[in-house]
Amino acid sequence: VANTGFLSLCAHGRVTGLAVEAGAAVCHVTSVCGGQTLRKGTRCLGVAGDHLSRHLHRLLQQSPTEPSVLRALTKKVLTQLKEQCCYVSLDYKRDLLEKGSHHPARFQTPDGHWITLGKERFCCPEPLFRPELLDHSCPGLHQLAGQSLQTVPEHVRRHVLGSIVLSGGSSMFPGFPERMCLELNLLFQGAGVHIEVLANPKRDTAAWAGGSMAASLTSFQHTWMTKGEYQEHGAEYVHTKF
Repeated sequence: VANTGFLSLCAHGRVTGLAVEAGAAVCHVTSVCGGQTLRKGTRCLGVAGDHLSRHLHRLLQQSPTEPSVLRALTKKVLTQLKEQCCYVSLDYKRDLLEKGSHHPARFQTPDGHWITLGKERFCCPEPLFRPELLDHSCPGLHQLAGQSLQTVPEHVRRHVLGSIVLSGGSSMFPGFPERMCLELNLLFQGAGVHIEVLANPKRDTAAWAGGSMAASLTSFQHTWMTKGEYQEHGAEYVHTKF
């Protein structure tokens, strides 16, 4: 059992840094120093991929698309629609006001119907940064990351600022890394640091990759519950071992 934020850092070859995880059910921010997660630096956002899919569905229902087509959309198709057509805006307010700043996208449903997306493309993922759009009163993901960074001891903070990694399927939106970097640099403006965000192209499975890497280390082998231990003590032994 390991913290997914730590494993995401492992996938990037780091044991110190800040992991910003955006998944399907929940988003997490985790500060890690020398392989140890800082509990006081852990933050959770109750907006994630599944919420964004439902949000996209509501946005589309407000558009002139044929209602029967929208009603027939399954969760799987909505997820495909979101992943193929949506992106994170670098200037949300401007893009809302200027119609020419975004281009429509078309998506064909499995039954052959076409759906055209306009501003829904960038309005869909915006609640990650503005949870109030979904009536959540918590700070945005970038603000939670800023709060977490403030809890890191000062002597390692600069090192952590240079090791901010993204992971999870909801971090795969085009523009997400750039927006996160932009927002964090605004938050730490005047602090004399420039923040860079690491976004591996395969970051949607970073925690799994990091888990594989961590489990292959010789130093990790003493934490295994062996087959022999399992056969001797049974499944309950997991509570003793870990």
